[in-house]
Amino acid sequence: MTNAMRGYNGPDILNLRDQARVVNAILEKRLDTLLSAVMRETGFDTWLIICNEDNYDPVFRTITPWECWAPLLQIVVLHDRGPEEGVERINISRTDMHGLMTSVWESNDSEDQWACLRRIFEERQPKRIGINQSDAIWAADGLTAGLKEKLIATLGEELSSRLESAESLCIRWLETRTPEELALYHQIAAIAHTIIKECMSRAVITPGVTTCEDLRWYYWQRVKDLGLDVAFPPFFRRLRSDESRVRWGDDDPIIRAGDLLHCDAGIKYLRLLTDQQELAYVLHPGETEAPKGLRDGMMQANRLQRLFTSTWQQGLTGNEILATALNRAYETGLREPKIYSHSLGYYLHEPGPLMGLPWEQRSCTGRGDVVMNYNTCYTVELSVTCPIPEWGGQEIPIMLEQDAVFMDASFAGENVIFLDGRQTEFHLV
Repeated sequence: MTNAMRGYNGPDILNLRDQARVVNAILEKRLDTLLSAVMRETGFDTWLIICNEDNYDPVFRTITPWECWAPLLQIVVLHDRGPEEGVERINISRTDMHGLMTSVWESNDSEDQWACLRRIFEERQPKRIGINQSDAIWAADGLTAGLKEKLIATLGEELSSRLESAESLCIRWLETRTPEELALYHQIAAIAHTIIKECMSRAVITPGVTTCEDLRWYYWQRVKDLGLDVAFPPFFRRLRSDESRVRWGDDDPIIRAGDLLHCDAGIKYLRLLTDQQELAYVLHPGETEAPKGLRDGMMQANRLQRLFTSTWQQGLTGNEILATALNRAYETGLREPKIYSHSLGYYLHEPGPLMGLPWEQRSCTGRGDVVMNYNTCYTVELSVTCPIPEWGGQEIPIMLEQDAVFMDASFAGENVIFLDGRQTEFHLV
C-alpha cells in the first residue's frame, strides 16, 4: 500500500496505465455499437467534428483515446454507410487515433486538410451533415465561429446547404451510458462516497480546531493523492443553531459540537464524474446520534428523492418532470421542496435535461426542454426546509445530492437506481 492509499477503504483505484486500457476499451465499444445507433436515431448520415489544439470540441474529447495527442487542426468525419457497412470513422489529421479511426490525409504540397475534407464529401455525397453548433447546449456547441466560416468557404454553397446543428446527436452520444460504463459508475460513486465519509469523520475533523476551509483542502488533496481529479472545486459549509451562533459569534470559522456540516463534492475517474452532497452532525459529549429534528429532516429529504425519481419517464422534458414532482411534493405536505437536478457523465451539467435551478422552480428554457432517455445518469439534487425543535424551531435547509441511473425496467427491478446507494443517516463526527 502506498502512503497515498493509507486509510483509504474504498474500491481499488487502477494505476494510470490500466485506467487508459479501460477507457480505450469502452471507447472502442461505444464507437462500434453506440455511434451508429445514435446517428440513425437522430437521422444524420454524417457527423463533422472540427477543432483546434488546446481548444477541443467537447465531443472530440470523448471520441479520442486516452493517450491521444492532437496538435494543430483536428477534423473528424463520421459517415454512416448503412447497416451492412457501418459508420466510417475518418481522421483528417496526422493525429494518432490508435486504430480507432482511418487516417486519410498526410500533409503534402498537393492537398491540405480542408481540400481533403471537400474531396471526402464530394466522394461520399452526405445528405445531412451534423455540425456541433447549439444555442442551448454548450456541450453541443464546440465549432468555433472562425472554423465554421472556413468550413463554409471550403465546401461551397451546395454542400454547405446540407449542414445542420447536431445538437440532438451530441446529446444522445454524450448522455448515453453503455452497460460497461454503468457497471463502472457504481464503483466510481463508491470511491467518491468513501472519500466523503473519511472527510466527515474524526480521522479528519477535530471539533474546536478544524474549519470548513480545512475540510475543503483536505478533500481536494486527498483526491489528488489517490491519483484522481476533482469534478469541480469542492465545497464544505456549516450550519448551526442560533444559540450556538450567538455563543461563538458570526465570524467563528471553527467546526464545533452541535454543528451540521454539508459538503458538495465530486471526482473524475475513467472519464466519468460524480456530484454528491452529504450531511454530517458533530456530536456533543454524551450524544450518540443527531437531534431528532435533523433526523426527521433527513427523512423528508429522502422522501423527496424517491418522489422525484418516481416521476422520471422516457420522453418527458426536464420541465415536465420538474412540474410533476413539485406538484406531488406539495400534495404530500413536504415543506418548501426544491429540485435542481441535472444530467451527469462526461460533463458535470450537460447535455441531458435540466430539472430546475435553485432560483428557478418553474421552467428552464432550452436545457429544461431536453427530454429524458433510458441509460442516462443524473444527480438527484434537492432540498427541503424543516423546523428543528431542538434548535428552538429554527428552520434549516436539508440539502442532499446523489447520483442515479435511469434505465429500462427490463434491465433491473426498477427504472431508477442510485449509484452506490444514497445517504439516509447522518455521518457522525
